[in-house]
Amino acid sequence: MQAQINAILNQTATKTSKIRQLLTLGVARTEIARLLTNGNYGFVQNVYKKMQADGNLNALSQQIAEQINFTPKQFNKDFGVEFEAYNVRMEILKSKLNAAGIACEIEGYNHSDRRHWKIVTDSSINGSQTFELVSPILKGEAGIAEMMKVCSVLNKCGAKVNKSCGTHVHINARNFTLDQWKRIYINYARLERTIDNFMPQSRRSDNNHYCQSLRNLSNFETRINNAADLREINTQLNNTRYYKVNPQSYSRHNTCEFRQHAGTTDFVKISTWVRFLNNLVDFSENNLIADSTIDGLKYFNSIEITNYYKYRTLELAA
Repeated sequence: MQAQINAILNQTATKTSKIRQLLTLGVARTEIARLLTNGNYGFVQNVYKKMQADGNLNALSQQIAEQINFTPKQFNKDFGVEFEAYNVRMEILKSKLNAAGIACEIEGYNHSDRRHWKIVTDSSINGSQTFELVSPILKGEAGIAEMMKVCSVLNKCGAKVNKSCGTHVHINARNFTLDQWKRIYINYARLERTIDNFMPQSRRSDNNHYCQSLRNLSNFETRINNAADLREINTQLNNTRYYKVNPQSYSRHNTCEFRQHAGTTDFVKISTWVRFLNNLVDFSENNLIADSTIDGLKYFNSIEITNYYKYRTLELAA
């Protein structure tokens, strides 16, 4: 894919023409802005909207979706995110977030939901000036936009991540049926090897105690299918939250928590992961994964997301 991107960038065509080609290829809009417009996301978004209105993007997405009768919905769910990082004093981070219009407080370690972002300690993180930045409930595209501001502040403050850091995502699960819960666990386990390939080594298989493998559990699908309720699923997962899909998050927060993503302050990485998880949750409402390869992602994701993870897989290949 990188060779195709480079070929487009080296053309003598207009910026608009290059943007259209990169969008068709599936390159993320924020990445296109970085490559072509000196970070002017609005320019890229206008081209995207025109292509969407003309049916060029919809036709591509529909061609894929018709194969399984599933089309990704507009993202409007409640969600939350937890950034683990280091190298920034909590007082400085709070001040910079507040200055950017992001309400934030420093608190002791807790699992309580807040209406503001909170900075708490986390003993699992290695490094100096460690912290965990936890969002309030965010909603859909407005939440994505707020998360973009937060990532910008983290990067300007010099926040760093290492192998001990993770980025956890919560999706509102209040309306999930038991069958949907089961399909989420089973689908994630079926996709786990593919997901592992676009995560760093420290987040793959059972390499990390805090996000253990689902697929490595013996008779996993049978155990999940036979569970009578969420409490029994938790029992089947050894009564611990440290799996790639946390079996205890609903009882604490009414959410489904995904724990596998590595620590990051990169907005493109985390926003794409949030959208991917949203699509997986929606797909799991009625469907089970049949194609667990990287190409199988196209059955419940846009071309943009699918190609992003194909590119990440190539980047992280040993």
